[in-house]
Amino acid sequence: MSFSWSAKDHKSYTNPPSNPTQGLKRPRNETGNKVTVVLGAQWGDEGKGKVVDLLATESDLVCRCQGGNNAGHTVVVEGTEYDFHLLPSGIINPKSICNGVVIHLPGLFEEAENNEKKGKLNIFRITVNAVVDGIQETQRQATEGKIIGTTKKGIGPTYASKASRIGLRVCDLLGDFKEFSTKFKNLVEQYQSMYSSLTVDTESQLKKLKEYGERLRPMVRDGVYYMYEALHGPPKKILVEGANAALLDIDFGTYPFVTSSNCTVGGACTGLGIPPLNIGEVYGVSKAYTTRVGIGAFPTEQLNVTGELLQTRGHEVGVTTGRKRRCGWLDLVILRYAHMINGFTAIALTKLDILDVLDEIKVGVAYKINGKRIPHFPADMELLHKVEVEYETFPGWKSDTSAARKWNNLPQKAQNYIRFVENHIGVPIKWVGVGKSRECMIQMF
Repeated sequence: MSFSWSAKDHKSYTNPPSNPTQGLKRPRNETGNKVTVVLGAQWGDEGKGKVVDLLATESDLVCRCQGGNNAGHTVVVEGTEYDFHLLPSGIINPKSICNGVVIHLPGLFEEAENNEKKGKLNIFRITVNAVVDGIQETQRQATEGKIIGTTKKGIGPTYASKASRIGLRVCDLLGDFKEFSTKFKNLVEQYQSMYSSLTVDTESQLKKLKEYGERLRPMVRDGVYYMYEALHGPPKKILVEGANAALLDIDFGTYPFVTSSNCTVGGACTGLGIPPLNIGEVYGVSKAYTTRVGIGAFPTEQLNVTGELLQTRGHEVGVTTGRKRRCGWLDLVILRYAHMINGFTAIALTKLDILDVLDEIKVGVAYKINGKRIPHFPADMELLHKVEVEYETFPGWKSDTSAARKWNNLPQKAQNYIRFVENHIGVPIKWVGVGKSRECMIQMF
């Protein structure tokens, strides 16, 4: 048997055309529209919603690409505060879609009604597993004496069912309902065999799901074709909103204290079916300090008066869980790490005004183990718990920045702080946030 190849094996190439691309139909837009991606650069809660809302005013389409209602984004427009968990933060402005997102249908409709906004939704996965998430946390506490600190919204079990190929999708719900009902009952039975305390009124749930399906039907589109048309049709500004953040990524975050999806730039491609070629600007969002909700290592955390001040001034309470956020100094080690993964083209630095009252401000620039710098961000969480943080200390500016609307309005010491952060991570800072509303975002360039 010969493994060689010749032109005889493909007769159509015996007399190849002088132009190999002759006769091939080109897309209407050969290169395609570029997509701008907004991602969290810390452990979430950085103010992504505000940045998305700001950019959405100039966008034609806003897309949510991963996560579920474990996310919480607050947007303030003309004095009105909106809380989003499933809906894209940009839904206040243009047409919006969701794909690659795990959906809790009652929560979706309740959120839409509460915010009194309508968007064109493009959803392919639903969740029926919120109860299981809570049971798993209870079992971890009982057997190991510790928990992960999930939002108990069913995100982990839903992604697990997806990976196990037993998950329920919107196309299932909108297809043959008899077939969907069988899949639903099988899924319930499987969970009940694992968790004896789980009780589900199957018939009641199916009745509700059928009603939700009919409400959902006019909102659903085929995501691959929808995005392809958006990318290769007329010129269009497309904005992608990531949920959660780099340090919560299932692959690159502080595992196991992470979420269940990829919240880094690759999640935009896999969640929406966008080719990497079409990724344009990638904006990372970071607070001027660091916060974290739930369990897990937090090297720059301040369990003292400073941490309490940041928590109080920053109103650091989770939109989704209502839990107080843990607070600490800005950690440039994790920002550099997030940049390595995402390739940020610019940074939005939010909540600078929270630091206005401090006499001095510290920034974590390196980690040490046994007095020696380590050259990387530890993958081992036991090691991350043991690191000693090396800080740079800056004098506070001790003045109100909340009214600043231009770079020159900021105190010199605040400018020095911003420039240090920018230079240390090697990414330009494009916006500085000094308040809740979109008007409080100072654009640098």
